[in-house]
Amino acid sequence: MNPNETVIDRFYTAFQQLDGKGMAACYHETIHFSDPVFPDLRGPAAGAMWQMLCANAKDFELRYSGIRADDTHGTAHWEAEYEFSATGRRVHNRIEATFGFQEGKVIRHQDEFSFWKWSIMALGPVGLALGWSPMLKNKVRRQAAAGLKKLMNA
Repeated sequence: MNPNETVIDRFYTAFQQLDGKGMAACYHETIHFSDPVFPDLRGPAAGAMWQMLCANAKDFELRYSGIRADDTHGTAHWEAEYEFSATGRRVHNRIEATFGFQEGKVIRHQDEFSFWKWSIMALGPVGLALGWSPMLKNKVRRQAAAGLKKLMNA
């Protein structure tokens, strides 16, 4: 196994255990993370985001597979099932992840998933009707950013 495949495996093993600090330890200090909800997190904010998500997880299950990595790039597939805390609705999100590495740590991490499909599961009829719209995506982004800012300022 390539050492960077081991880093990805360690990251998702920590996630399965809801160990946000363990996940953050896999990140380089200048990490750049992006996904449809958190499009531009850098440095400590990226690790704090995972700590926030782990701390708030309800009825959580994570599976991952397809880890591939070389000396500079990596990929993985992961699926999370959980209760979305804001609505109590069950979500089964399927994510494709890409990674960049530097000095044995993740320096770039991008997760891709369908925001519309996620919003249907998490928000129900509102997600079905508006999940495709920038208005709803921006509202979810603002709420998520506010939660992260509150955690980081605590």
